[in-house]
This record gives sequence, C-alpha cells and structure tokens, in this order.
Amino acid sequence: MSRLPILFLLGAAAAAAQTATTTDLMPDESLKGWTRVAIPATDGLKPVMQWRVDKEQNMLVCSGLGGHEWLMMDRELGDYILELDWRFTPRSPTERRYNSGVGIRLSKWGELWVQAQTGQAGAYLFGTNLVDGAIKNFNLQNQMKENRVKPAGEWNHFIVRVQGDTVTLDVNGMVVSEAHGIALRRGYLGLEAEGYEVAFRNIKYTPLD
Repeated sequence: MSRLPILFLLGAAAAAAQTATTTDLMPDESLKGWTRVAIPATDGLKPVMQWRVDKEQNMLVCSGLGGHEWLMMDRELGDYILELDWRFTPRSPTERRYNSGVGIRLSKWGELWVQAQTGQAGAYLFGTNLVDGAIKNFNLQNQMKENRVKPAGEWNHFIVRVQGDTVTLDVNGMVVSEAHGIALRRGYLGLEAEGYEVAFRNIKYTPLD
C-alpha cells in the first residue's frame, strides 16, 4: 500500500475521534433517564429509595440501604469510552468489604453483563457472557495487573473502553483488566448498589460508533 492511502486512513481516524462528542451523564435530582433494576430482576425492588443527587457536590450518592440493584441508564449503548470517579464512605478503620461496581453492556434484565468491580480488594472485570449458546460466568480478578484502588474515602478514577468484543478497565491511570470475546455488542450502563454507601461523579460518555 502506498504512503498516501495510509496517511488518508490515519487522518480520517483522527478526524472521527475529534468529532466524537463527550456527554455528561450525571442525572438530575429526579433521576430521569435512569431506572432501578433489582439484582436479579426476578427478586423485585425494595421499597427504600437509596439513590440521590447531591447538587452541592455534583455527585450521585447511593446509601446502600435499599437492596441489591442497578441504577440503569435507559439508553442502550454500543462502543464507547466511559470515565467516572467513585468513592466509598468509610465505615470503620477495620472495614475491608466495600462492594459496588459499574455495569457495562448489561442486557435489559441483567442476564448478560460485564462489571468493573469496585472494592478494596481491587478493580477488575467479571460477569456473565454468552459462549457457544450458553450463559457462562467469568471472573478476571486473578488476572488483575495491580490493585490501584485507593482507601475508602478517597476518589478513584475509572476509564472504561468498550469496543467490539473487548472491554478494557483503566484504574487511576493504568490498565489493570481486559476482557475479550464479549458476545453482547450493545447494552445498558448501570451503577450498582450492594450494601455500602458509594458516590459517583464526573460521569462522562464518549461514543466510538
């Protein structure tokens, strides 16, 4: 291939990247555009509303008191880059079991999903995938390159890249986990409630498709 076509393709790729618009996904106080979905969906939602927007600090807070659930964005997404910050509210100096996560390519009722785990044991990808017509679990904790999660009370920064059949998780400036062969090519974004107070802010979405 001549040098000219190569330069043309590179230029086209750069132009496409520049035209992609980054959107702030932070909901307003009504949580319009987001829906609570129980985990598993067949369990049904608890009556306690555990999500609220703190306008002063511009963050979404989950109290962790309303059961296991996703706060799921209503719009289905394809390929994208997601950036966000998260932190747990400290419970005690000895607490080590903080738990929440960011759901990526969730099916409508959560049968298939990829999750970027948050917790003191580290951040990594795991979930359920469709393999040869069967739903199978996967967990990449043992393949996590480094535990870069900061102590409870400090903000952590995620960059999640979802493209084709691959999901990549960057934690505080380093890629630590990568999943390949993800069957679901479009899905929903979710934030997880699982018994601990956790806050999210600077939720930014940039489409790649």
